[in-house]
Amino acid sequence: MAAVPAVKVLHQTNLSECTKPKKAFQAYLPKGVRTYSCAHCRANLANHNELISKSFQGSQGKAYLFNSVVNITCGKAEERVLLTGVHDVADIFCECCKTTLGWKYEHAYESSQKYKEGKYIIELVHMIKDNGWDANERPQHRNSIH
Repeated sequence: MAAVPAVKVLHQTNLSECTKPKKAFQAYLPKGVRTYSCAHCRANLANHNELISKSFQGSQGKAYLFNSVVNITCGKAEERVLLTGVHDVADIFCECCKTTLGWKYEHAYESSQKYKEGKYIIELVHMIKDNGWDANERPQHRNSIH
């Protein structure tokens, strides 16, 4: 008897951000616009205007939900049990440095969670604020764990 896999791999049927052919250049968001960038390589990831919510939890702590992002690639969608129920999600990676940043919601099974479909989670540990932020809005780096 064969073992049943713990994660169900799904095949994507629509051509989404995660299945488009790789582009040969990095996308840059407009200068002076508040943006979020990869903390590891500084590639632009998202415009602040695309931020939907700051109230999400990733595997490594707080995370933000975005309507759209740039400079990412996606893994294969798989079914996962998350805090808000069962979802089909695809891990997202920085296109430049290949760091795992979060995931894309491909499908939500519960009607109350459908608003997440096609949206992106990026964990705060993997992004920094760039361009157009006031100095007092930048996160303060702390040397202690308190």
